[in-house]
Amino acid sequence: MCGIAGIMTRDGSPPPAGALEALARALAHRGPDGEGRHVVAGMGLVHTRLAIIDLATGDQPLFGPAGTVLIANGEIYNYIELKQAMPGTAFATGSDCEPPLHLYARSGAAYPDALRGMYAIAIADPAEGQLVLSRDPFGIKPLYYAETELGLVFASEPQALLASGLVARRPNRFAVNELLQLQFTTGRETAFEGISRVLPGETLVSGQGRVIERRRRLALPEGGPADWSEAEALTRLDTALLDSVAVHERSDVPYGLFLSGGVDSSAILAAMARLSEKPVRAYTAGFPGTAAHDERAHAATVARAAGADHVMVEVTEDDFWSSLPAIAAAVDDPVADYAIVPTWKLAAVAARDLKVVLCGEGGDELFAGYGRYRSRLRPWWLGGKVLRARGILDGLGVLRSAPTGWRDGIQAAERLLAGGGLSRLQVAQAVDCADWLPHDLLIKLDRCLMAHALEGRTPLLDPVVADVAFRLPDRLKVHEGKGKYLLRRWLAEHLPAAEPFAPKRGFTVPVGDWIAAQGARLGPLLAADEAITELCHPAEVEALFRIRNKREAMAAWTLLFYALWHRAHLRGLPTGDDVFATLGDVR
Repeated sequence: MCGIAGIMTRDGSPPPAGALEALARALAHRGPDGEGRHVVAGMGLVHTRLAIIDLATGDQPLFGPAGTVLIANGEIYNYIELKQAMPGTAFATGSDCEPPLHLYARSGAAYPDALRGMYAIAIADPAEGQLVLSRDPFGIKPLYYAETELGLVFASEPQALLASGLVARRPNRFAVNELLQLQFTTGRETAFEGISRVLPGETLVSGQGRVIERRRRLALPEGGPADWSEAEALTRLDTALLDSVAVHERSDVPYGLFLSGGVDSSAILAAMARLSEKPVRAYTAGFPGTAAHDERAHAATVARAAGADHVMVEVTEDDFWSSLPAIAAAVDDPVADYAIVPTWKLAAVAARDLKVVLCGEGGDELFAGYGRYRSRLRPWWLGGKVLRARGILDGLGVLRSAPTGWRDGIQAAERLLAGGGLSRLQVAQAVDCADWLPHDLLIKLDRCLMAHALEGRTPLLDPVVADVAFRLPDRLKVHEGKGKYLLRRWLAEHLPAAEPFAPKRGFTVPVGDWIAAQGARLGPLLAADEAITELCHPAEVEALFRIRNKREAMAAWTLLFYALWHRAHLRGLPTGDDVFATLGDVR
């Protein structure tokens, strides 16, 4: 895990040294173990390093044939397609990985087609006068860019582009509408005017400081469900999970696991325990003294059964108020997902012992775990619903005007994916993999962990796993009202203490209760905040913070997060010691 950034000028002149220095400073938290820079042919590259593998010899930039230069963020493994192997075949895990610069010399901008892993890569090619930017197909590693008067500037985080002085701090009103209604933003555009994402799986080729070519490699396999029996599918899944976890465990520093006690993280723990003789260090968050379901007891049972070293982490109301301004400042590509609070605390605790953690992100999307997928299988006259049909602030009367276009990105993905022989369930999964997964869950994971110099790895988001999970017949994803059926079957066999078929309560964070307890104090503060008054009726905002139900709690949380994010990233204001000091209430 690292930070990468750079500039390609339009006229071929050397990039300003001050702008490169500002990019490096802004990304120092992503790479506290070292820094590298290189300027060639109107291109300047910056790399900040978090040392995980090849501790003594892994500095960047890297230099290749014909003067090419590479900087990268992430981990790259050998690429092996499961469909080319018979079920049960043991995959190689490192002997045939060709370096990206060699692949680029042979295949040009198509070089990522041969990569397996999580990555954001920049290659300077002075002989061709090109800068090539690439991102992994699931969008695990972030990468952003802006086309400016000087030229093209890119970085691992939008805040670094702002810090460079080359991009103005202006809101993208369309993306703000999405954020307030969806809790995340979709597609290429970000919440900052002029700052764009390199899309998951995309490779951009730039010349003379402008994007001149785009390529896209999709994360999910093409075609509809495979015709596999349950026994065959279980064998394929076992092979894929063990292979993916094995490569994601590679590290020259200590690593562990975020364990919720749910199906996804328990499955990763089961695979880790089978692959290693050493106990896995597993971390679980809980909310003592609240009405929220506490997963720590069940997770402890699962950890004991797997022989893991279990660490319980308390997330308290004091943590919420004191850490939220720092969280909003770290999550520059905004994500109003309340699970960000325990993720932040888990990262802070795990970083005291480790530099790498494995996580269960992607399980719900690939194995169809969400309840909305089960609804999607039903026609509308039997209760089927459109995904994300209602926005967070709809019908609450707080907005000055109804937001428009906030569902356009979701609808565009639905239309794009409706063909190709996919089942209705696969379309719903693919829509989530296009936006919800990379632009909510993975941003949340990346920023929370990198703020603590901790690398996150996601074994379920791997082409080997996706080639099995996404292609499962619908009946092996949703069965008798339960999602993730085949993954549950696999877990019941390999770690029965996880009780994967037992009724489970969904993961919740008691932010609604915490906000409600301070509603009388928060309401006037939010109603007077510049970012909120621009969009909302102050009196209705105050009324909202009285919080009478879950919808109002979610809306209040969203406005609170947005106000803190806006102060940090659009007004450039410093954070206070807690939420109240940051919002101007010093009582």
